[in-house]
Amino acid sequence: MPPAEAPAAVPTLRQRRRAVAVQEILSAAESHIAEHGPHSLSLRAVARSLGMTVQALYHYFPSRDDLVTALITKAYDDLADAVQATVDAAHDTAVPRLVVAAEGYRRWAIANPERFQLIYGAPLQHYRAPADGPTTQAVRRMSAIFQQELFAGLTTQQLGAADTPALSPPLRKHLEGLPPDGLGDLPPAAAALILSSWGHMHGLVALEVFGHTAFIGTHQAEIFRIAMLDMYADVHRRIPAAEPAVAPPEPTT
Repeated sequence: MPPAEAPAAVPTLRQRRRAVAVQEILSAAESHIAEHGPHSLSLRAVARSLGMTVQALYHYFPSRDDLVTALITKAYDDLADAVQATVDAAHDTAVPRLVVAAEGYRRWAIANPERFQLIYGAPLQHYRAPADGPTTQAVRRMSAIFQQELFAGLTTQQLGAADTPALSPPLRKHLEGLPPDGLGDLPPAAAALILSSWGHMHGLVALEVFGHTAFIGTHQAEIFRIAMLDMYADVHRRIPAAEPAVAPPEPTT
């Protein structure tokens, strides 16, 4: 009989209060960014909006970079949650799930332009994300959703045989060296395809969020869907069909 799992430790009152305070600080910082933009983020203004001193805020976030890292991680996680919820709720089987995911990505970006700018706009001055830290893990989570929906049902052999322009030896070596929880579990040709597809999708969304496609007016959603359907079809045209299973020879009598 397997040993019973130990019950999870109940957070202390102090831990619960700290968690509430952290969420209040993050919400206040998000409100500040929504009103003034990410590049105007001020710890003093965030603290003032909560009736705190900057010194008190430092008990929760020891530096501006710690607060920015938490905000970026939360934005990525909220975006990934929105995309995953959109895919999970999809019922129109005529539209590829990758296109559904891309449309969920677009809707979140349009609804949260300042937070989108925080994670995908010009880097904040003097900010450097921690190496392989929470922001990196959040990006990989987002990547995993699109990887699943773009390549669902395809084998490693099919992905490895994708018809792409010849990759240079240095690029192939770099793609092969990516971490396994990122794109490193894909053959180089498939990794190149998903990076190209991501750039196509994200580029269209960024153009819209930053107002560069306003001349299209209310037709931007339709243009985006057409582009995503074309992109999905092009990727799948490049991937060979699975080889039919070979039936074992019948036994001789």
